[in-house]
Amino acid sequence: MTTAIDSDRVTLQPRPTLRQIGSSSLHVFPLAISGNIFGWTADTSTTDGILDTYFDLGGNFVDTADSYAAGRSEIMIGNWMRDRRNRDDMVVATKVGKSFDNPGLSAGSIARSVDLSLERLQTSFIDLLYLHIDDESVPFEETLLAVDKLIRAGKVRHFGVSDHTGNRLFEARIASAQIGVAPMIALQNQYSLLNRTEFEGDLATVADRQGLGVMPRFALASGFLSGKYRSRADLRRYTRGKDASGYLGRRGLRVLHALDIVALQTGESVATVALAWLLAKRNVVAPVVSASHAGQVPELTAAASVRLTRHQITELDRASA
Repeated sequence: MTTAIDSDRVTLQPRPTLRQIGSSSLHVFPLAISGNIFGWTADTSTTDGILDTYFDLGGNFVDTADSYAAGRSEIMIGNWMRDRRNRDDMVVATKVGKSFDNPGLSAGSIARSVDLSLERLQTSFIDLLYLHIDDESVPFEETLLAVDKLIRAGKVRHFGVSDHTGNRLFEARIASAQIGVAPMIALQNQYSLLNRTEFEGDLATVADRQGLGVMPRFALASGFLSGKYRSRADLRRYTRGKDASGYLGRRGLRVLHALDIVALQTGESVATVALAWLLAKRNVVAPVVSASHAGQVPELTAAASVRLTRHQITELDRASA
């Protein structure tokens, strides 16, 4: 079930309350728009349409990386903010560590990457900088000191991590305390109804103890949780169907069946319910989701206004276990 959300309904919905990321000063819309397809499968017109719709619906949180489309994603976001003159209204998150020109998390790579990101984004500061990889070839102290230097210089406001284990987050916390640098505030990791084990264990415990804001990526499991992939024929029908092919099995269909039931009960789409389930989880601030065109955005942002019942959450938990 993938019911569309008409414009009149969106207009009538109250704007969701912004959520605070950890203990920081950042307050964001409860869903972040990913820039991972900007400059890749989304051209300038498509990108502007997605961002315009998201912004008009109250969205203020965009997520990108210096490695997305070799930096073109940042350029397109920067151009959009310049043309709309809305930089001060946006919270911009980007990531470093995976770019071709400045790979890794050495002090030099981080400094060069951030300067280039600032240039592409046409801004003087990054609201939230993520370490895109866990670079164990570089001592945590060096990486943390490099980020702290950028924070002190005003180029970065806050930082978070991605692709780190719970043990490594614990090590980073100890290192931060020992050398007296700014602590991390956010964690971005794979988390959805079909990918629960990576987060619901050590990472969830560490995130809770350290007060980290959690931003789940692949929140719709490569589009499978939109409900459009229910057969092999469906996978062949869509360009990115192969990315979701691994979920088309007994468990995946069981989860879709449970989502169908809740979607019918709430009058929302399957994708909206899947995101609302994430937003009901402890410490989750804003799932990171990509839209391939502007028409998909209202369905995604609607999750911020949906409140699932305890019974509905339990049924979805059980189906996805």
